[in-house]
Amino acid sequence: MTIKVLRQCRLVRSICLLLGLCLSLFSAAQIDISTELLSRVENKYGVDGRLRVEAWKQLLEDPDIKILSVREKLEKVNDFFNQNIDFVDDIFLWGVEDYWATPVEFLAQGAGDCEDYSIAKYFTLKILGVPDDKLRITYVKAVELGQAHMVLTYFETPRSVPLVLDNIISQIKLATERKDLIPVYSFNGSGLWLAKARGSGQRVGGSQRLSLWTDLTNRMLQGSL
Repeated sequence: MTIKVLRQCRLVRSICLLLGLCLSLFSAAQIDISTELLSRVENKYGVDGRLRVEAWKQLLEDPDIKILSVREKLEKVNDFFNQNIDFVDDIFLWGVEDYWATPVEFLAQGAGDCEDYSIAKYFTLKILGVPDDKLRITYVKAVELGQAHMVLTYFETPRSVPLVLDNIISQIKLATERKDLIPVYSFNGSGLWLAKARGSGQRVGGSQRLSLWTDLTNRMLQGSL
């Protein structure tokens, strides 16, 4: 599987870009998968796109999943996206070098890149009750590929070694077991951190400093496809 090259200088520029708009992640996470939304998905992406979004809706509303342990939720969500979505680079899918899709766009397309997998898993787990302060979307360097990559990490405590949810491999592993990944920085709805394998890292600012993240949450609030 080919992972898009994200140059280190671009990562640094993204971290340093400060935008004045500060969006409410709690509001963005309240995704209303209505009949009207499903009809819009079908009109734009076809029946298969609607079926994938409907499957996600069923996952989110399944009463059995809400009583699972956190580890079981992580595995369920990781498998759902890894097994139902194909990896496709942004330039071929969206016609631009870098685009962060909303979970609905990601599922409707049935394709996306590493950022889209991580973002969709993040929002899904939040909706299923996993606390935001335990989840981080994490940029890493994939050593064997020599490329930048994105994964979702889960911290049981602020100082614990996180679990890594990745689209490259299906098994969830501790970060210390992923010698092929070097963490660079991480973020969630409340902050941006310099990342490290053990512990949550040094906070360096708010996640609104990432322009792509701001654009993503804005589109989610507007319910755009």
